[in-house]
Amino acid sequence: MAEQIKWGVLGNAEIARVCVIPAMQKSRNSMVHGLATRSPENAGQVVADNNITQVYDKYDELLADPVIDAVYIPLPNYLHHTWTLKALAAGKHVLCEKPLACNAREALEMAEAAAAGGLLLMEGMMYRFHPRNLLIRDMVTQGKIGTVALVRSSFCYPMDEEILAKGNNARLKAEMGGGALLDVGCYSASVARWFMGMEPSAVQAQAVYHSSGVDMHLVGSLSFAENGLATIEASFITSLQQTYSVLGSEGAIELPHDAFIPWEKEAAFTVRGKDQEVGHKQVTEGADEYQLMVEHFADAILGKERLALTVEESVGNMRVLDGLAEAARTGTTIRL
Repeated sequence: MAEQIKWGVLGNAEIARVCVIPAMQKSRNSMVHGLATRSPENAGQVVADNNITQVYDKYDELLADPVIDAVYIPLPNYLHHTWTLKALAAGKHVLCEKPLACNAREALEMAEAAAAGGLLLMEGMMYRFHPRNLLIRDMVTQGKIGTVALVRSSFCYPMDEEILAKGNNARLKAEMGGGALLDVGCYSASVARWFMGMEPSAVQAQAVYHSSGVDMHLVGSLSFAENGLATIEASFITSLQQTYSVLGSEGAIELPHDAFIPWEKEAAFTVRGKDQEVGHKQVTEGADEYQLMVEHFADAILGKERLALTVEESVGNMRVLDGLAEAARTGTTIRL
């Protein structure tokens, strides 16, 4: 295999146009060879801006292209399972948007298919590759704030009232894998498990539901061994909340409201001692976390490094999301 991975992209989604395709084109080890879209007439700008040479009006045609090494899937949640399995069957490595699937059963099938084909499958949790988050992770694992006892994480944003009223957005449709928990709560479940360094034993949750049946406002709690607890918040109906904090026996780390998507500006965080009301600010240089994610995945395909985010970990995250969804529906504690 050449030292540059040739990508195919399934779908002309905004996340692909704005974030991931440009990241691939400026990466050191990737290029976008083709884009498949059911509306090629709407893809002219992204094709021109990124020098994409092949456009397909059928997803299967892209998967059949032998030039393509890996496929990026930014499709709606309910299509992740189907098209990941098809891409793997076509011999392509897959980077799939978060959440990996709509439930843990689907995610496990995807993981098993990747393993059977000797192919790599990774969930697009781009925050895991940002230098600020990696630095904080190192500080936590090195015991800089003592034993972690509490992780708080929130990703909420106000969906337009007209969109909420119409209910025709994919995020508001149960059959398309909608709901705030899957859309943005997946980040908070992931960050809690990452900093705790283990899987939770039980979860609880409460939610407010849209008339379509999907959760649009949810809070959850996770119980871990060794007195560890985590709280998560996910919402379509509040002002912006995009932050996390990690509290240990000897100190705390807190982020502003750009925790998961800081774009490419300098990224700050605050570290407090256990008795301090005001901590000290640290700053990491700006970085394109999407580019770093793509470069890492391409290097893993090339055999230069092991995946930092395994598909097994993503399956574990889906189990937690399943538990939180059930806990909210039933009003009971769900043992995992």
